[in-house]
Amino acid sequence: MKLMQTIHGYDVTLFSWVMRRKTQKLQVRCARWVSRSGDGYLYLTLALLLAWAGRPDDYALLACLVLGFALERPLYFVIKNGFKRDRPPAALNIKSFVTPSDRFSFPSGHTSAAFLVATLLGYFHPVLLPPLLVWAGLIGMARVVLGVHFPTDTLIGALMGAAVAMLSLEILIA
Repeated sequence: MKLMQTIHGYDVTLFSWVMRRKTQKLQVRCARWVSRSGDGYLYLTLALLLAWAGRPDDYALLACLVLGFALERPLYFVIKNGFKRDRPPAALNIKSFVTPSDRFSFPSGHTSAAFLVATLLGYFHPVLLPPLLVWAGLIGMARVVLGVHFPTDTLIGALMGAAVAMLSLEILIA
């Protein structure tokens, strides 16, 4: 229990530091755009484009994406509702810059989904992996800047998304 308190203490300290930045207005404006790219519409568009293109590699990627999300979303839901960690506005009595879609913060679903997609796309198109990982990382950072996640929420979301992506590749490709 002491370990969790220590982690939470560091989380609150880092979160508070982010919230005090002088360039916060610009950060929030950019964070809104970056965060929106992880809302799910992009993933649906990607799936439709892959299905429409109809190349064998595209079908394999699409199958991995479908399996990945079929594994990741229930896992995310179970963990989020199991830990029931309050979001920063409830935990710290502050106002966030966006309204989250649910009550709990751990893990970050936006970050998990972004790393799932980035990892799978990067596997099939290795030249895209570095910018995709930067994009996924920016989504995680944006969720902290917007005040709806603590840093560890996004860290665990990133690890979970990448791990589920690797599992889906192992199941379907290996």
